[in-house]
Amino acid sequence: MAAIPAVASANDDVDLEMILHDPAAPVTGNLMGNLTMVAFLDYNCPWCKKAAVPMREAVVKDGGVRLVYKDWPIITRDSVDGARLALAAKYQGRYDAVHEALMAIKTPKAKAGEMRDAVERTTGVDFARLQDDLAKHEAEIAALLERNGRQAMSLGLNGTPAFIVGKYLVPGAIQSVDAFTDLFAKARQPV
Repeated sequence: MAAIPAVASANDDVDLEMILHDPAAPVTGNLMGNLTMVAFLDYNCPWCKKAAVPMREAVVKDGGVRLVYKDWPIITRDSVDGARLALAAKYQGRYDAVHEALMAIKTPKAKAGEMRDAVERTTGVDFARLQDDLAKHEAEIAALLERNGRQAMSLGLNGTPAFIVGKYLVPGAIQSVDAFTDLFAKARQPV
């Protein structure tokens, strides 16, 4: 765990404010929370999958965390397909359901077809509309994924998972509710 590095860029979409408040990024938890956590994740990252449930439980338990998802599909091409599905589901208000379904897939390096099947089978998403939203919003989704990648690079990240919690950058897995809640408490302490 380290302080967030200064993000020096002439490009406004990779400054810290945009990382924390990108209007296109999915946000969950307490939208008016007193602590922001940003999670850089890949749907084929085994450590991301191990962190997913404790992260969600810790955010719910705390009640004051605003969670910003940064889909950063870097492991396989199929990871990109998973991220695109999740981001397209946002247009139906179903990002969280699709995110959870994709994180619950046990297969290491799941293929795009398995991801689509999990989404269609378990999320209640209107799959025909999801396909339409993928096509209709293809440029916005691609731009967000590209921006997430630039933001991760600007922070010096080289893999997933990685988290920004308040003033701290935490690369690597966090695997328990207690570890997340301890991190939330530390991030809320005055400097």
